[in-house]
Amino acid sequence: MTATRRAAKANAKSQAPTPKNNTVDLLRRKGESDGQVIARSALGPDVRHGTVHANLLHSELGNLPNAPSIADFAKAVSDIADSGAAGDLDFAGRMLAAQAVTLDNVTTEMFRRMAVNMGASLPAMEVYGRLALKAQAQSRATLEALIKLHQPREQTVRHVHVNEGGQAIIADQFHHHGPQRGGTSNGQSGGQPHTQGAPGAALPCPNPRGPAVPLARDQGQGAVQNARRQRKRRA
Repeated sequence: MTATRRAAKANAKSQAPTPKNNTVDLLRRKGESDGQVIARSALGPDVRHGTVHANLLHSELGNLPNAPSIADFAKAVSDIADSGAAGDLDFAGRMLAAQAVTLDNVTTEMFRRMAVNMGASLPAMEVYGRLALKAQAQSRATLEALIKLHQPREQTVRHVHVNEGGQAIIADQFHHHGPQRGGTSNGQSGGQPHTQGAPGAALPCPNPRGPAVPLARDQGQGAVQNARRQRKRRA
């Protein structure tokens, strides 16, 4: 009997909620006072966004035995921000994809409500219709941002080479920035010399505008033939 009670007490202790960690560790810089440390940390993204998330999710997570505290949210925000600052776009891609799905769901729900109120309430139909179109536009913009996030940028670089003799050859090259998924790179232009490619037209030398057109006043005045006199002679 005593062993059973001890086991029950041990089980109750193991299932007891873990106390919330409401302590946020702050890093003091040299020469900073307590107020300056708190102000700098409060203005930083980790604590500010952690506080917002803790308040937003309090109604859903606040009653849990092991509900996260502000420090827990701040640590999660700090980890995500560090990954994004290091160039990891995985979180950004997943966030945009999730937002696009949510906005599309809102679009269909607003269209459904618009259809229900069609013929019954014109103002309600117009309100739901406008909300549906706004959500649709935001969903499309989110998908475009997601595509641009994973699509490498293409840049045109123009090289001008002046050879001996005054002729200029213009060559265009295309460079892709960023990795491509499911495709190949653009000809590996990084390891090719700049003179390769389709050269443009050579400019004539020394005058790129061509020979000058002579003016009539430079040649002097010449005799003009008399057509009537020649016709009389032939007759």
